[in-house]
Amino acid sequence: QVQLVESGGGLVQAGGSMRLSCVASGRSLSVNPMGWYRRAPGKERELVATITSGGSPTYADSVKGRFTISRDNAKNAVYLQMTSLRPEDTAVYICNTRVTIVNYWGQGTQVTVSS
Repeated sequence: QVQLVESGGGLVQAGGSMRLSCVASGRSLSVNPMGWYRRAPGKERELVATITSGGSPTYADSVKGRFTISRDNAKNAVYLQMTSLRPEDTAVYICNTRVTIVNYWGQGTQVTVSS
């Protein structure tokens, strides 16, 4: 069983920056992909960024050039550095990993960007 705990959310003004963290417990995730999703009010959950076990990232078009995903396998953690934040980035940000065919999700952390 894998537990994912996010932190770092809060309120920020448009144009500001924020760093989210997700720490995993239960097993090492060094060989597993990790990622961030978000769910805005009234919208479906959407992929924000993923990172392979080797550190290769992918990003949603809406965040390319503004967000950076990284991981620290020694700490069993994944991070999301967000810059140039926009009001439309307001959402609950949720950490994810996949072990074989099973997806694990964190509880999420709220990010609110004021205009």
